[in-house]
Amino acid sequence: MNDNVPAIESDGGHVRLRMNIAYDGTEFAGWASQTGQRTVAGVIDDALSTVFQVPVQVRGAGRTDSGVHAAGQVAHVDVPIDSLPRAYPRSRREGESEFGPLVRRLAKMLTADVRVFEIIRAPSGFDARFSALRRHYVYRLSTAPYGVEPHDARFVAAWPRPLDIDAMAAAAGELVGLHDFAAFCRHRDGATTIRELQRLDFTRDGHQIAVQVSADAFCWNMVRSLVGALLAVGEHRRDAAWIAGLLTATRRSSDFAAAPARGLTLVGVDYPPDSELDARNLITRDVRTASDTGQQLARADSPRSQRPG
Repeated sequence: MNDNVPAIESDGGHVRLRMNIAYDGTEFAGWASQTGQRTVAGVIDDALSTVFQVPVQVRGAGRTDSGVHAAGQVAHVDVPIDSLPRAYPRSRREGESEFGPLVRRLAKMLTADVRVFEIIRAPSGFDARFSALRRHYVYRLSTAPYGVEPHDARFVAAWPRPLDIDAMAAAAGELVGLHDFAAFCRHRDGATTIRELQRLDFTRDGHQIAVQVSADAFCWNMVRSLVGALLAVGEHRRDAAWIAGLLTATRRSSDFAAAPARGLTLVGVDYPPDSELDARNLITRDVRTASDTGQQLARADSPRSQRPG
């Protein structure tokens, strides 16, 4: 199956299931299946294929990198109708949902670093990737001189140097909006780097800093690169004007390093109402070009022209 094919409806011999998933990405080589590598999608594929006794493949809303975590990943899987009864036990617990028994079965089959915590029948037109309105990430780091407390060590990046988060927030304002983020994305042939960054802000709790990042979509390595560039500003090695200048680049910039993977977590994915799923799929598959950014910004003064949230 190709990642770029439209959603398959719950007919034509298949039923589409939606899954909510969480994982500790430390020991995974990312989300997407890779030959010879342990990946999140790969281990879920194996478990579901065992249950349904036929090969199936999950498709996620966000293809997280190696070492990146998720608390709110969303995925779908298409199951042959003839295989679906294999998810049902002989008896079901009182009040349990249709796929509650499958959730319990997967809890026994999967390793402790990945959990499927909800499965439902997907509405018509639902595609975990193409139907999404936006993804939400949080990047967590600690500036404590001793590093990161042991219970947070797998999920928080150590940054034992002072950071000026007011300077970082001011620089972040240069990045919010519809732009070409080529300077912040690892290159992929044929892939657009134009994205609408909808949120990029900061909170501090003692030594720990959290960066909240939301966009309609993210290109490869984008969130960690945004944070890495802002860390350079927070250390006063760069300024907001430098950040703004990066938006004119046509390739990944070598002026800064991406922030470590362990600090990043996918925390949620937003979807439109069921009646708007088909329309959203068409918008998402319409590849943006550089001219789109100018056209969108030129229309920004008109409230009617604003895209959803």
